[in-house]
Order: sequence, then C-alpha cells, then structure tokens
Amino acid sequence: MTSKTIKRGTPRRPVQQKRRKAPKTSFIDRTIAALPVSEATLTRIATWTIVGAVCAGVLAIGVWMGIPGAIGTAVSEGVGEAGFRVNNVQITGLARMDQNTIYKIALEQPSLAMPLVDLEQTRQRLVAHSGWIEDAHVSRRLPDTLLVQIVERTPAAVWQNNGQLALIAANGTYLEPVSADAMPDLPLVVGDHANEQQESYYRLLASAPALRPQVKAATWVGNRRWNLTFDSGETLELPEGDDMASRALVKFAQMDGVQPLLGKGWIGFDMRDPSRLVARKPGDTAGGTVPTPTIAQPNPTIAKPAKPKPAATEAKQSARVAAQG
Repeated sequence: MTSKTIKRGTPRRPVQQKRRKAPKTSFIDRTIAALPVSEATLTRIATWTIVGAVCAGVLAIGVWMGIPGAIGTAVSEGVGEAGFRVNNVQITGLARMDQNTIYKIALEQPSLAMPLVDLEQTRQRLVAHSGWIEDAHVSRRLPDTLLVQIVERTPAAVWQNNGQLALIAANGTYLEPVSADAMPDLPLVVGDHANEQQESYYRLLASAPALRPQVKAATWVGNRRWNLTFDSGETLELPEGDDMASRALVKFAQMDGVQPLLGKGWIGFDMRDPSRLVARKPGDTAGGTVPTPTIAQPNPTIAKPAKPKPAATEAKQSARVAAQG
C-alpha cells in the first residue's frame, strides 16, 4: 500500500472588512438640516416656488400680448354702456378763445367711456393747441361730464417783425396776429427775437420810470441791444448788456430832467458809449457831444416841450406805415 503524502495548506487568515468612510455632507445639506422645518415642508415650498415662477412667466407673456389691457378696456366699455359716458363738456375760464375749439379737443378720445378718458393727455393737447392757453385742468364729474378749466394768458405787448404785428404774452409767447387799426394800448417791440426779450425790456423801463410813459417803441438790434423811440420822435441808442443799458438810460433821464432834450429838435441820441451822449439834428450825420448839465434846476426860459401824443396813437401810425411798406 502506497502511502501518499497529504499536503496541508497554510490556514487562511480571516479577512478584515474595510471600514467604510462616512459620506461627506455638503454645506447646503447641512444648512437645510439646520433649518427648523421638515424635509416635507421644504419640498412643498420648492414646489410652490416653481409653480409661482411658471405662473409669473405666463402672466408676463399675457401682458406682453395685451390680454389684461384688452380685458380692462372691455370692462371700461361696459361701464360706459351702463351710463358712465361723456355726454357733456363744461368749460370755464375762456375770455378770448373759441369755445367750440375746446369742445373739439376735449372730445377727441379713443373712447368716450368715462374710465377710458385720459385726463392728462387731454390737458397736454389743450396747452399745445394755442399760445393763449397757459394751463388747463381737466377732471371728471360722474356720471357723464368732463370739466375743463382754462387759464388764459394776458397780452403784454405788441410785437412787430417783418412788417407783421402780433400780440405776445409777458414771457414772449406768440398769441395771435393783430391789425394796426386794432392795436391795443400796449408797449411795441420791434425786431427779430424781440419777443424773447420782454423781461429784459421791462427791467430796462423800470430803471427810468420818468421816461417810461414817453417811450413809444423799442427795437431789438442785432439780437444784442435796444434802441428806444420816444413819442416826440427821437431815437436813443443804448449799449449792450442789461446793466450798461439801464445805467445809460438812467443817465439820459437825469440829463433830460435837468435840461430837456426830448422835443427840442434832435432826431437821435447815441449812448452806446455810456460815458458820453452824442446828439444829432436833421442833416447832421456825425452828431455832436452834448455836455453833461451841471445846473440843478431847469432853465425857466426854455420853452416847455409840446405835449406828446398818446403812445397807442403814435404806435398805430408807425405800424401802419411799416405794414404798408
């Protein structure tokens, strides 16, 4: 019997299982876990947030397509059909403008249903329509009346330019044309852009109130300075600049008060150089310097100047001649 050698293997060592590392949690997970709400609540919040975002997007698309506006217009038209519709326009404040024109502008609406009348747009159309309208107030009086209050401008001067006469307001706004025969008793300003110099002109006259009643017209020369024309026919050329012109006019008024210059046969005075007064007589092209008077009172032997004609009459005559020319 043959003996066999039985080889025994080396006993296996028990395999040790590797320890699994605990999964790492992100900062967001830790933050959510720290919140005092359950996971189910967070899920509902996320769901409603998504639903809300989708609804907002749908609403934005609807607004872009004009659906809410169409619904609002339909509702407003329904209100109009129920009796809230413009049937009357009540106008106040008119003195010179045509009332029918105001009616027409007030009723120019895409719809006369009361909720659809654009009050601000109506006011803007009224103000833009005419220089006479300084401002307008438009409001509703239910169920069917629009209230329109007009604030009209007041004519402050007559503007003559290129042979045409027109009424202007104190701020220079063009109001309407006027004929020489219908000119009101207002200051006359002449020349390009003279209407834009109203405030400057008023300040100039205020500096010498004694001369103001004798000024028949004022011409704006070269868009830089004034020439004044008096009732007695003389023209006074003033320097550029508001301050220089006012000082020159005050000096002229003082000289005329001491020794009258107006109505004494002179045709013009030049004070473009405020330090001196150059006076001209008919046929005199160069003119001569008038010395500054030193006497305190007028010479009693000097004849009084003739009483000037009313400013409105003289202005009408000169304007009529200019218009004919």
